[in-house]
Amino acid sequence: MNQDKQAVVDALEGLLADSYTLYLKTHSYHWNVTGPMFTTLHTLFETQYTELALAVDEIAERIRALGAPAPGSYSQFMKRAKVKEDSTVPAALDMIEILGADQVAVADAARRVVKAGTAAGDDASVDLGVRRIELHEKSAWMLRSHLE
Repeated sequence: MNQDKQAVVDALEGLLADSYTLYLKTHSYHWNVTGPMFTTLHTLFETQYTELALAVDEIAERIRALGAPAPGSYSQFMKRAKVKEDSTVPAALDMIEILGADQVAVADAARRVVKAGTAAGDDASVDLGVRRIELHEKSAWMLRSHLE
């Protein structure tokens, strides 16, 4: 695999790891959220983790289309992820703040895919990255709106 293509795969692996970690964290918060905003947040978190479940499949399939194996274990994800897992149960407002910051981090991971894809002339990976940026920026905004 040439160096440009490997850079795209590396960026996609980071995006996959961050997306999967955010999926898991969002799902956990969905299960454990409490308080006066329970219904709103329970529903919002479900919408977001459901979208992430679809996204990780698309990202992994792009890695495979480029000829590389897709990482698929927690240990592989933890080595690559900038988004960190959370084994605690924060208060609802803290969950919103944490997930908002994580959405921004995943958008940044998608920007790295766009940059690597552009350098490699890989339009499909660029397109995937741009779509992920748009979605994660919107998700971060929706979360932040609950804190205003």
